[in-house]
Amino acid sequence: MTPLHIDFVSDVACPWCAIGLAGLEEALRRTEGVVQARIEFQPFELNPDMPGEGENMDEHIARKYGGTSAQMAESRRALRERAASVGFAFNSSGSSRVYNTFDAHRLLHWAGLTDAGLQRQLKRALFKANFSDDAAISNTDTLVAIACAAGLDPDAAREVLVSGRYAKEVRAAESLWQSRGINAVPGMVINGKWLISGGQPPEILEQALRQIASGLESGQA
Repeated sequence: MTPLHIDFVSDVACPWCAIGLAGLEEALRRTEGVVQARIEFQPFELNPDMPGEGENMDEHIARKYGGTSAQMAESRRALRERAASVGFAFNSSGSSRVYNTFDAHRLLHWAGLTDAGLQRQLKRALFKANFSDDAAISNTDTLVAIACAAGLDPDAAREVLVSGRYAKEVRAAESLWQSRGINAVPGMVINGKWLISGGQPPEILEQALRQIASGLESGQA
């Protein structure tokens, strides 16, 4: 098997990131025995100035991008279909809220230092909480409960959140990936060399992984 390191640059507030992760995990299942991938989650904030209490989703989208209520409803319908195709439940509505995700990124950074597998579990749980359950993912108690459900120590998670730990590390990582040209998410950077952008379908990701693995094995990559 060809070992690959995948830096998955994303935001918990990005629905296409949830779709992209589900697609990547399906692609990795399809390439089992061909590649052995380690996924490391890197921070990106779509709305770094979002207040902790969040903002109504439709109001936020209208202010940031424009569009009518009908257009936003159609976009959500398309997202639900794409999410369902990779086994993810996208239940957000016009009354859902967009939250600040900085504390979620601090929690993910801590989880990555603890265990890569638990970081992946936490990322999945955060996506589910935000887009499937309409949970307030900027709330400390909510984040502790999500961390606990992902298999992390709830007391340690609360200490990270309350203390403000890893704020500098998250800011530095955000700046690093932006300096490397990541200005939209998701961005999947493979072995620090290849970039796959957007919430690509599993078959596209599978093809890319196979091509990269083949090139590495033949010494042509």
